[in-house]
Amino acid sequence: MRALLSVYDKSGIESFAKGLQELGVELVASGQTAAALAAAGIEHVSVESITQSPEMLGGRVKTLHPKIHGGILADRSKAEHLKDLDDNSIELIDLVVCNLYPFSSDPSIELIDVGGPTMVRAAAKNFAHVGVVVSPEDYDGLLQELKENGALSASTRGSLATKAFAHTASYDAAIVAWLQSGGPDGSTSVEDPLLPETIPLVLERADVLRYGENPHQRGARYRIAGSATWWDSVEQLSGTGLSYLNLFDADAAWRLVHELSSDANGHAAVAIIKHANACGAAVNTEPAQAFAEALAADPLSAFGGIVAFSSPITSEIAAAIAEGPQADVIIAPKIDENAVEILRSRRKATRLLAANAPEAMFRQLRSLSSGMLVQGADDIEVPRSEWSVATQRQPTDQEWNDMTLAWRVCARTTSNAIALARGGKAVGIGAGQQSRVVAAELAVAKAGGEVVGSAGASDAFFPFPDGMEVLIHAGVSAVVQPGGSVRDDEVTAVADAAGITMVHTGERHFRH
Repeated sequence: MRALLSVYDKSGIESFAKGLQELGVELVASGQTAAALAAAGIEHVSVESITQSPEMLGGRVKTLHPKIHGGILADRSKAEHLKDLDDNSIELIDLVVCNLYPFSSDPSIELIDVGGPTMVRAAAKNFAHVGVVVSPEDYDGLLQELKENGALSASTRGSLATKAFAHTASYDAAIVAWLQSGGPDGSTSVEDPLLPETIPLVLERADVLRYGENPHQRGARYRIAGSATWWDSVEQLSGTGLSYLNLFDADAAWRLVHELSSDANGHAAVAIIKHANACGAAVNTEPAQAFAEALAADPLSAFGGIVAFSSPITSEIAAAIAEGPQADVIIAPKIDENAVEILRSRRKATRLLAANAPEAMFRQLRSLSSGMLVQGADDIEVPRSEWSVATQRQPTDQEWNDMTLAWRVCARTTSNAIALARGGKAVGIGAGQQSRVVAAELAVAKAGGEVVGSAGASDAFFPFPDGMEVLIHAGVSAVVQPGGSVRDDEVTAVADAAGITMVHTGERHFRH
């Protein structure tokens, strides 16, 4: 048996090579892999001694040679293949161990591997006869199988080939994405980097979940192959495994609380999410008070929800949380040890997560029954200098602050949505209604006595004055909305007649 070793990631390669050698496998190695084996005193044959050709072009040409690829690609069941090998003094290669330059972590022209993918694809194509290993994680299992059986089974070779083609596919996808974004000098950028003609997308499974949205659906978390995400660095401090809905809602809560924090002038922010929609949000100098105010917006809906804190959770905050309704997930930048113990003793099932800030999103993908929808990420900006006051009355400073918070919450709520805020906290949220009027009525009902003097936000324009009239009659004093309706003048007239202030953002935030 003969094995060709040519790896960039050399972790575990020495012990794997020794294990192969102990099983009587002849080792062939190229370049730096050969140097590593030589330094470890492991006997091997160099690629150059087989090809009778030295490395060329600074290492760009090493294994691209018939004496290498003939040995990999030959079909052992075809006499003419074996005759070709014999006529050209080419020996069979039964195992290819190769992983590629880490292009995704340090993209450059010199890290576009050519020989490696060629070897991997050749071995994977001929998996009926050849094994191909692209991950050090497989070394121990393969050595064990070789010890027990003297060869790799057909199913093992097939599984390795599948992994190998996925490996080269993700590698090529990373190169395409880099070139589409401009490459080494910007000269390769496509006309539309957001929506190019092709989007090469290779995903790798990061976690198998208990189930999907419902117990009868299977589910898993995936990431772009070869790229870690902020979710990979999340530390779970307590509780059972995260579910599909836990991840979906915790992601929404974590993004919302960071957006709220960006407007909070150093104050703590808290967001509570249930079924992808906010049911509470607040900013306050004291995190425990921010939690209490966020919870007060809709304590009934908060049960079983996701609570996100922009600031670390101390034992004092944990005690306040423990007095509230059961949360499925609590996520914060840090949770003190004493706080973990308090929450674990009172809320054993609650998942406690310590997380880094979420990454900025570039594009969003949604599945259709066949195909995908792709769009740019919906970044929620609040540039007050670009917002226009449509009414005669200007907003007060407090109204500006409350409109900003309401706008943040509303923009992250399923349409049609109306959000009401007062004194740095959300007081009523009407989510997911087919009618904007009903969304307004729902927000008012949830706000109760807090509605008077509150600021309202609408994720899209008011097509008629009726939705605005619901808010005015309830006592709302300020409204922020995109504007752009053919009846904007009518809506503005209603606002002016009531003496309230209204701001147009010029930007709609539908969410489905």
